Amino acid sequence: MKALTNGKVIPITSDEFEGTVLVENGKIIDFGPDIDIPDKAEIIDVDGKTIIPGFIDAHCHVGICEEGEGWEGDDTNEIYDPITPHLRALDGINPYDIALKEAVEAGVTTINVGPGSANPIGGMFAVIKTAGSPVVDDLIVKEPAGLKMATGENPKRLYKEQKKVPSTRMSTAGLIRKTLFETQEYMKDDEKKDFKFEAIKPLLKQELPGRIHAHRADDIVSAIRISEEFGFDLVLEHCTDGHKVADYITDRNISVVYGPGMASKSKRENSERSFKTPGILSKKGVKVALMTDSPVVPIKYLALMAAFAVREGMEKEEALKAVTINAAEICGIDDRVGSIEKGKDADLLVVDGDPLELKSTIDKVFIDGEEIETS
Repeated sequence: MKALTNGKVIPITSDEFEGTVLVENGKIIDFGPDIDIPDKAEIIDVDGKTIIPGFIDAHCHVGICEEGEGWEGDDTNEIYDPITPHLRALDGINPYDIALKEAVEAGVTTINVGPGSANPIGGMFAVIKTAGSPVVDDLIVKEPAGLKMATGENPKRLYKEQKKVPSTRMSTAGLIRKTLFETQEYMKDDEKKDFKFEAIKPLLKQELPGRIHAHRADDIVSAIRISEEFGFDLVLEHCTDGHKVADYITDRNISVVYGPGMASKSKRENSERSFKTPGILSKKGVKVALMTDSPVVPIKYLALMAAFAVREGMEKEEALKAVTINAAEICGIDDRVGSIEKGKDADLLVVDGDPLELKSTIDKVFIDGEEIETS
């Protein structure tokens, strides 16, 4: 048992206070300003520093597109078949990717890892902890955590180069529709067996969200249109032009994982990228999380991206939620992480100042109640 005491505690889902967080067997068992600390507890006096839940990156490619490894460590996209729902990010994650160590040092304790955006239907996300075991299976929080799909420039560019379908936005949408229609037909016959369709069934049964890569406003609307046609739950990934169709998104109660805001404007569809967008969306009532899309932006800059969002108009409380509880809820893991609550995983940070202030440093990182070495 550990007692992190004498700290400013920001639980995220309840009011902040000066006091203690009590941890046992990897879980938060109590917290508050005046809780009783058992004699057997190991006292960790944080000396007035801030205790917050670990940060969550709701969309990245850590482990499957490894830092500093070039093509040898890049397993992000399978670009020879545009429809690959059966692929699992989990099978490509290297738990020795140096980005995982950098994530821990920056207080990122949970990440949602997915395939890239080459394919209209690309495969399954996996949510993992960033430390705790050399075996990736031991790090799993939730898997699968969503089916990756993609609209926009990437699929049409990559397949046009191969003289294959899709080479237009129409064809990308058409392939997605065709595959979903075929899955619906497949589900009517219990005797049929098809590996790809089996992977898509949970999406159409609303057991798994579709996480659709969409930058441009028209691609965002196309993603929403397809989700409504086939009745699956949707998370908009990137949503660069989300400010242009904010009311349309809000009216449909769709969640957004915005970013990566710090990356260069490398192609036409993200030419209007701005940190103003997450604030505009959140003020409309959209549930917003932030992503690094690492390695596009190194994962160690997740909190910095939240700070930039605040500078450009997002409420500070909402920006902190965007890298904690909102990210957890969007990834379907809020029963375990994202806030300081009884029964949740003891993923905690001790910070020597404002968590979104550049000059603040992270003093301690706990994952499942164990302090992780960060030096």
